[in-house]
Amino acid sequence: MGRDVPALVFTRDDRRRFRNKTHACLDVLARMLRESRFDFERPQVGLEIELNLVDAAAEPAMRSAEVLEAIADPSWSSELGRFNLEINIAPRQLVAGGRDSWEQEIRDALNHAERRAAAIGAHLVMIGILPTLELKDVGQAALSENPRYHLLNEQIFAARGEDLLIAVDGVERLRASADTITPEAACTSTQFHLQVSPDEFADHWNAAQAVAGMQVALAANSPFLFGKELWRETRIPLFEQATDTRPDEIKVQGVRPRVWFGERWITSVFDLFEENARYFPALLPLCDDEDPQEVLDRGRIPQLSELTLHNGTVYRWNRPVYAVVDGVPHLRVENRVLPAGPTVADVLANGAFYYGLVRALVDEDRPVWSRMSFSAAEDNLHTAARYGIDAQLYWPGMGEVPVTELVLRRLLPLADRGLERWGMDADRREPLLGIIEQRCVSGRNGAVWQAETFHHLLEHGHADRHEALRRMTGQYLDYMHMNVPAHAWPVE
Repeated sequence: MGRDVPALVFTRDDRRRFRNKTHACLDVLARMLRESRFDFERPQVGLEIELNLVDAAAEPAMRSAEVLEAIADPSWSSELGRFNLEINIAPRQLVAGGRDSWEQEIRDALNHAERRAAAIGAHLVMIGILPTLELKDVGQAALSENPRYHLLNEQIFAARGEDLLIAVDGVERLRASADTITPEAACTSTQFHLQVSPDEFADHWNAAQAVAGMQVALAANSPFLFGKELWRETRIPLFEQATDTRPDEIKVQGVRPRVWFGERWITSVFDLFEENARYFPALLPLCDDEDPQEVLDRGRIPQLSELTLHNGTVYRWNRPVYAVVDGVPHLRVENRVLPAGPTVADVLANGAFYYGLVRALVDEDRPVWSRMSFSAAEDNLHTAARYGIDAQLYWPGMGEVPVTELVLRRLLPLADRGLERWGMDADRREPLLGIIEQRCVSGRNGAVWQAETFHHLLEHGHADRHEALRRMTGQYLDYMHMNVPAHAWPVE
């Protein structure tokens, strides 16, 4: 969904042509998986971070177009809301450069953008959901100027045929309705990419699914939405609801949601693309002129544009990605479960834990997904989103245990082993995984700090909830720039 699209009205013929082209792309992908040489011998990792914009008072700033113009860097792009931006960090090998080279690259890019934004009165904040965001901030006027988002909004509501209801029962209870998809823009995430070979894609995707709950529990950073304290990672239920094309009657028929964990372990990347075409009608049926079969017959590599566009409108928590770079195709697992922030140090610790753990699980003789039901992995994700670092999650051989115990006893050693197999030296592994360890020992992450600070402010004279959230967000910004991991942030 990263490409720009024109504003237009789709016809029945457009949808028929798009379906036919998507199935043609599927046939070509199947042939490529058998015959073509994919790029995977020097696998790279990638990172995308979505951020919120605030003003000097830590309130939402609807200024994405102006800030993008001020930053003037093609690595930055618009997102769904006018209060969002996204940065795409250049791909690299996981162990490239010195010990702190990736961290420095990310911090330099973010600091440059912050200076440019601050010059016009805006500031960037890395957080799962902006605590000062209110329901009035996510109406039609907050939708990004980019035509693709307006077109997507029209198509989702045309499929729904009614307004959407956001309903989350957590520490408090939220019921809100919306007539646009802009509430989805409240969800800002960190997305880790991992390039893999076609033969190993299924194992990496299965492993990523198996650990999604543990990732979310450790990194939860979204406890507030529209002034209510809800789940520790409220981003998960909000995204599932705000992008749902199904009215209630369709839901009860068992029609699959577009924000989807999936329903089974897979044996090939083809399974996921084939599911997309089988289960989900097109939201953006835009066809290009490429004949993928003809391109492949001429010895060239097709873009498979319809397949990839459709894939971008099925919001899997771990998404398959097909791309062509310099005429060579490659496959990636895009891990989408984590919130943004709180700091660059936290983000990179989350990345190290994910990349190391997935590598170790893929290398095991008896894969974890052969010992664990798919539904258990999905239940872990939602339990983790609700309770965060206090969650009890299921793991084969241990049953349901506190996630901190699971990580300290079982998963951190695996992640360390996996990073070692990636070729990462101990002096680089230990500081990164040490952040994860200290989160578990202290029982603290970004969501815990936000909730504790909010209640501390209320108890010490700031009786107005929004004012307490605003002050908390201001403190968050200060600590974010210090780049001290969130488990060490004081509550004051």
